[in-house]
Parts: sequence; structure tokens; C-alpha cells
Amino acid sequence: MSKYICPHCGRPIDDDEALLCLYCGENLERGVGVLGRMKYSGHWLVIAALTIFVIVAFILLMCF
Repeated sequence: MSKYICPHCGRPIDDDEALLCLYCGENLERGVGVLGRMKYSGHWLVIAALTIFVIVAFILLMCF
């Protein structure tokens, strides 16, 4: 098990999945994956609008 060092307090963290430091509570600045990046990026609105457009277009094509 590899230890991760907190960039704020410098103490080692044993938990591989921790996003916050157990000692100081600060963000460990780890990647949060595709969905996390999409949630915190400014492009989520464009992605949501395109998804809704595709669903509505599919429903309209099936009805007519």
C-alpha cells in the first residue's frame, strides 16, 4: 500500500481513496474521474443540452 503525502500538512495518508486529509481536512487534490470533472467543469451545461436534444429528436422520430 503506497502512502500519499498531504500537500498542506505533510502527513502521510494510508487510504488510497481519500479525497480529504484525515488530519487537516484539506483537499488532497486527487483526480476525481470523468464524472467529477464534468460536474465541476463549465461544459456540463452544453453536454446536458446536447443529451436532451438527442433524446427529444429520438422521440420525435419514433412518433412520426
